[in-house]
Amino acid sequence: MKRKKTNAGLRLILIMALLTAAFTLVVLFFSGAHAKNDTYVDIDPETVKLVQLEGPQEGDPIAIVDTDLGEFRMVLYPEYSPLAVKNFTELAESGYYNDTYVFDSGSGAFASLGCPQKNGELPAGYDTSRENIPRELHQDLWPLKGTVMSMTKAGKRGLKEILLGGTQYYSGSRFIVVDTIEFTPEQEEELRGISTIEGLSDAFIEKGGVPNFSQQMTVIGQTYEGLEVIDALASLESVDNGACHVPVEDVKIKTVTISTYTEKED
Repeated sequence: MKRKKTNAGLRLILIMALLTAAFTLVVLFFSGAHAKNDTYVDIDPETVKLVQLEGPQEGDPIAIVDTDLGEFRMVLYPEYSPLAVKNFTELAESGYYNDTYVFDSGSGAFASLGCPQKNGELPAGYDTSRENIPRELHQDLWPLKGTVMSMTKAGKRGLKEILLGGTQYYSGSRFIVVDTIEFTPEQEEELRGISTIEGLSDAFIEKGGVPNFSQQMTVIGQTYEGLEVIDALASLESVDNGACHVPVEDVKIKTVTISTYTEKED
């Protein structure tokens, strides 16, 4: 019997395709152009500010994610992604993420978290309004190592979209933590050659990340503590179920706590 693929599974397959693409998306976005979709981000290389390299400031909102493999902390970006951060924060404060699964791992480049079911599918009867948050992209946010992004799905294409092109994209409850791909010397040279944004190629090369995720998913935060936990979550022994790489042994989020950053943490 042929297995029916769900929207979540299709999106995960697309994510894996992005990982293996030969930097075509990188060329597109580093040049300042944008994809043909519902959310256009016109990148001005002269005004891009790599805020993720600055670290959290006193009073910034943060999320503390406690997993079976340890804790990581991220600063949230409500000023850049207000709808997605609000969705994430409300779910966290309601206890929704408690005992949810890491449901995709093993590539070493990223891990997907925050689903009540270990196969990554949402349960029957779930409030789908939480999955229909308009995607938010910003020229100051990029998929560096430790970046946390809301998973994206494509909406239905109507006659208008078919005739004129473009698709509505949405963010949801499940989220991705970015680790890194391995950059070859040739790829490093290519990145430096195509980037028109000062410091961005060096940030990817020195900090790590997945350039092909650039301007594809809503960035909600940046990990500032616990990168070793991100490494572990992204490198679990897993089994390919046709939609994602499900960890062999269950790894869960224990709790997600919303708080504010204080310099006393340093």
